[in-house]
Amino acid sequence: MYGSSAHNIYAQNNVGIESPAKLIEMLYEGVLRFNAQAKKAINDKNIEKKIYWTNRSIAIVVELVSVLDKSQGEVSDYLNGLYNYQIQLLTTASLRGDTTKLDEVSTVFKALLEAWRETT
Repeated sequence: MYGSSAHNIYAQNNVGIESPAKLIEMLYEGVLRFNAQAKKAINDKNIEKKIYWTNRSIAIVVELVSVLDKSQGEVSDYLNGLYNYQIQLLTTASLRGDTTKLDEVSTVFKALLEAWRETT
């Protein structure tokens, strides 16, 4: 449900994507951007926007799970577990209005983005 919508959004906005590696980088950046918006909405006590932005982040992470290359063994297993935990944190952040959970997810995605950029 979420996965295809995240991909479609990025595909529509960035028709000229050069590679799947660039798409992953953009997805990581999207989580960070959407988490910042969700945090602002929580601080502003705007429930509608909080839900909207956390759902956008969740959609991206679901997409990341769906495109994992399972043939990569331990790396894909690790990322699968990590991504699914991030989905849990985002869900909790949305339900409870908990900005610390959003910060935790953002910290993970900042590290993933940095590592991704170093490898590509």
